[in-house]
Amino acid sequence: MTAPVDPVRFDEARRRAFDTAREVAGKGFHVVLVRDVLGRFSLVVDDREKQKEAVLKLVPGWERLLADRLGPYRTGHPVLLTSKMFSADTLLASPRAVADPEGPSGKGSVRFLDNTVVGEDWAKVSPLVDGASSTRAHRTALYGFKGGVGRTTATAVLARALADRGHVVLVVDLDLESPGAGPLLMGQHLPPHGLVDHLVEAAVDSADGLEMVIRTPYDPPRADDGRFGELWVAPARGRGAGGEASYSYADKLNRVYANTVDASFAERLEQAVCACEEAVERDSDTGRSPDVVLLDSRAGIHDVAAVTISRLCDLALLFGGNNEQTWMGYGDLFAAWHSLGQAPQIREKLRMVASMVPDSVHYPMEGYLEDFRKRSFECFEVLYDTVAPVDMGAENALEDPAVPERDDVFSPALTDDQAPHFAIPILFEPGLVGMDASNAPGWQDRAFVQAAYRDFLSGTISLIEQALSAGRDQEGHEARDE
Repeated sequence: MTAPVDPVRFDEARRRAFDTAREVAGKGFHVVLVRDVLGRFSLVVDDREKQKEAVLKLVPGWERLLADRLGPYRTGHPVLLTSKMFSADTLLASPRAVADPEGPSGKGSVRFLDNTVVGEDWAKVSPLVDGASSTRAHRTALYGFKGGVGRTTATAVLARALADRGHVVLVVDLDLESPGAGPLLMGQHLPPHGLVDHLVEAAVDSADGLEMVIRTPYDPPRADDGRFGELWVAPARGRGAGGEASYSYADKLNRVYANTVDASFAERLEQAVCACEEAVERDSDTGRSPDVVLLDSRAGIHDVAAVTISRLCDLALLFGGNNEQTWMGYGDLFAAWHSLGQAPQIREKLRMVASMVPDSVHYPMEGYLEDFRKRSFECFEVLYDTVAPVDMGAENALEDPAVPERDDVFSPALTDDQAPHFAIPILFEPGLVGMDASNAPGWQDRAFVQAAYRDFLSGTISLIEQALSAGRDQEGHEARDE
């Protein structure tokens, strides 16, 4: 009796497809491995500079190989030759295709083009640009893989602390399905419109005149440098413009994620954030534009979070607790970035935040953080570079071309307190659980709140102000060059 053949599953198909693409590329071909929305693969092989007859003899073997290895996860046209395609250059030069970090080092190459329904923007990381804050506000995203980690409360606390230091701060509520930052900072006194209104109205070229930012009633003291800060908020939803029409938030939300003829959802979300930043300068009686924008992102692997972390922010604070849900979720996300070759672009944007850290006789804060940072380091290691053995002689290291230069290696140690994995703590405070901020005036001034957020504020403000200082330095250099 013939033994049953195990079916090919989604996870296994990806590995097998890449193995096949690398084999074809190893013959000197440039290959684009394409996955469709159902997870099926095709090989697009650039044969335009090859002998036609020789390539045609190879195609049946490649097709049989894909059939044997992928089973149902091959398309009806598993091998496509660019010489027979109408617009091959459009596909080969697609900005959505990413290089295979494990591809061959010879004349051939592999690029991967993944077609998905949602979440594609996780693979489109915009690299950090030195001095970016000189041309626009510094943007910090606050994100949690799981909800309920105190992300929105931390956003409010951080926003006020930055305003106390003389900065103009804008909080943008990107948690569209569960708006929180707007009501937390303004209660019921929201502007007529919110971010959702811009996403809907801009799609039909009707976004001019929206009132979607509002200055909070908080009046910061004079900062050490003599400036007075400002605190603004752009809520996800507004209160409505009044009149006979009701504010149909759910109906708007159902339409915000669509691409339009002129722009993708990612581009439209960025345009909405930029419009909020411009509105602060326009509506402010001081004429100041935001120094810092805090993006309160929604949780989970979602399109909003993908765009926020990959494209919009300069710094992403990743919230989590020391539990399997946290490490499994971030592990999946980091592994995806690694497999798509995005690790060098994303890792220096990230910083872990240990939220709701206990501090008790049975589990002291120091012990919890030590355990947390070990798990965090294990999770982040996939984004770090592999370093040559420390006992390898310097002379041998210089002679071995496979060993990277030490200046080019990003491989921080477990105890490196500036590394992405080295979590900044927020202490657990039961007084904040279920708090109704609108009925608790001055809650941020309470001693237990200040104690809980002390290390978080000092750590994150230092990161943000270092970036602002670098931006001002860059701006000064550019001015002198002119």
